[in-house]
Parts: sequence; C-alpha cells; structure tokens
Amino acid sequence: MLIKIIGTITVAIILFLGYVSTRNDYFKYERSGIINATPEKIFPYISQFKLGSEWSPYEKGIEMQKKYGGTEGAVGSWMEFGPSQSGSGKIEILEIEPMKMVKLNLHMTAPFEGTNTVYYYLSPEQQGTRFTWIMEGHGGFMGKLMTTLIDCEKMVGGQFSDGINNLKTLIESQK
Repeated sequence: MLIKIIGTITVAIILFLGYVSTRNDYFKYERSGIINATPEKIFPYISQFKLGSEWSPYEKGIEMQKKYGGTEGAVGSWMEFGPSQSGSGKIEILEIEPMKMVKLNLHMTAPFEGTNTVYYYLSPEQQGTRFTWIMEGHGGFMGKLMTTLIDCEKMVGGQFSDGINNLKTLIESQK
C-alpha cells in the first residue's frame, strides 16, 4: 500500500514538473500612474540611483548595503545592492532619453539568479506626467515554477504600483 502511495505521489510530481516545463518563461510586468508634475521634475528620481532610494518599494525602509559606480544619472552608472529582504544584485543604466526614458539591466544574484530589463517611461499628459514602469525577461525553469505557484503579476505589479505611488507622493509634496 505504501509503495502505491509513494508511486502515485511520484507520478503526480513528475506530471506537475512536466506541465511547468511546458510553460513560457517570458514575463512582462507593467504599471503606470499620473504624477502631477513635469517630466523635468520627475526624471532625476528615475535616472539617479541615490534618489531612487527615496521612492523605490525595494529600498524604502529596508536596510541594505549599496555600492555605486560610474557617473550618477548617466549610461553605465550602476548600483550593487544586498543582502536584504529585496535580494542581492546589480542594476545598471543601459540607455537614457532625457526626460523620456531610462533602460536598465537588473541582474539578481539572490534570492534567485536572473537578468531582467527594466524600463521607466515618462510621457506628458494633460493632467501631469504618466510614469510607466516595466520589467521583462526570461525566468527559466525556476521562473516557470514560481509563476505556476504564485501570482507574480499581482505581486510584482503591486510593488510597482506602490513605487509609483511613493514617487507621486514624494514629487507632489515638493510643490
């Protein structure tokens, strides 16, 4: 009887892992919000790592070691971070369109190894500036497993929304 139970559990695990392996490993999370300010007022906070710590949900109120390199706010500047509850890794600016866009490479080393691309976009609108935060990449097998077990869209999207609201509150309180 015990052998049948163990066999059934083993088959179920193998079937589950087979299902996980068939899933697409590409992901894209995106959130945006309106900030009542000009792109010129917002841009330094999305292009300078030291200012980013004032609003990022991954840094705000969290103790972590940070090391900076390159010219702050310029292509090639980077920040190494961790260990912390947000993990460990390095983020580097790959491309900048002043007052419009920042493209970053995020290489996580903990809790899981992974490399993702992050985009921050600013677009003027009648009621202010739309700030859009996007992260995309390929999660590999571990990413497939996580997205099978956890609603990562809801979790990461919620963190992005928190960050957008933090930035909105920070910028709008400066008026």
